[in-house]
Amino acid sequence: MATISVVIPVYNAESCIGELYDRLVRSLELVTNDFELLFVEDCSPDQSWDRIRELAARDKRIKGLKFSRNFGQHHSIAAGLDHCDAEWVVIIDCDLQDPPEAIPQLLAKARDGYDVVLARRSEGAGNWLRQLMTRAFAGVFETLTGRHYDHRVGAFRLLSRRVVLAYRQFTEKTRLLGPAIDWLGFPTVHVDVARSPRYAGESAYSIAKLIGLAADGIMAYSDRPLRMCVKLGMIISVTSLLVGLALIIYTFVGGHPVPGWTSVIVSIYFLSGLIIAIVGMCGMYIAKIFEETKNRPHYIVQDRIGDFPARRYHFTR
Repeated sequence: MATISVVIPVYNAESCIGELYDRLVRSLELVTNDFELLFVEDCSPDQSWDRIRELAARDKRIKGLKFSRNFGQHHSIAAGLDHCDAEWVVIIDCDLQDPPEAIPQLLAKARDGYDVVLARRSEGAGNWLRQLMTRAFAGVFETLTGRHYDHRVGAFRLLSRRVVLAYRQFTEKTRLLGPAIDWLGFPTVHVDVARSPRYAGESAYSIAKLIGLAADGIMAYSDRPLRMCVKLGMIISVTSLLVGLALIIYTFVGGHPVPGWTSVIVSIYFLSGLIIAIVGMCGMYIAKIFEETKNRPHYIVQDRIGDFPARRYHFTR
């Protein structure tokens, strides 16, 4: 019988945790009695940690990690993967938009020989604006990185133990779960799952946070933006040279340049803006390098519930 760990990043989920626990237990007991629920509380401002403690007092299959401050969803997932040793690991959000009842379906598919089973959401699920932004990000990400990105796949997935062990070898601070798992190259399959409305509360991801996450992901997985800037600069330089030669020839054959400074001023502002943009993009990459060279822990665990394997992942990474 398979052992299963369920990793659940938690933020502002006080009203969801009880219902999530009940549905997870009912779903998991259909396939195995050897499972654990690992809640990773990302320093939520509500009483989520207290709810996790209450559930853990009733059910020893519940474990918990509480961060010292907010480190973000992807670091919460990384912490969960660092602290579980089951044969299969399920990652699921705490808002119940991804149905726990689909876990047996994911596990059944994995037994066909797949190490990664992705839950693919049905079209039209969720807020239309967020869908539009997700589609736009997928298009930009594929263009700038050359990697496929399925906008209908979120965090909900099933991973084999060897995928989890391979994922732990990543050392960079900035990483997106989906592209990182895809990069590992293990056999992967999709399962279509209907997405439900959010059980309670609002998403912690604002538009600004989503844009920042998208920018981090693109810079983490590709240097194509820098190469595009170089190509754009070369095109502008060659174009300027050709225009200059054309003006010289025009003057020598008796032409009279049009007086005025409009074209000059426009050109100066255009090129200045382009230079600033390119330097700024280089600066963003350098900032990412600087952040990585600090080699700080990816997360800090302030408190925990349950027994964990003795290894270096207990409190820092």
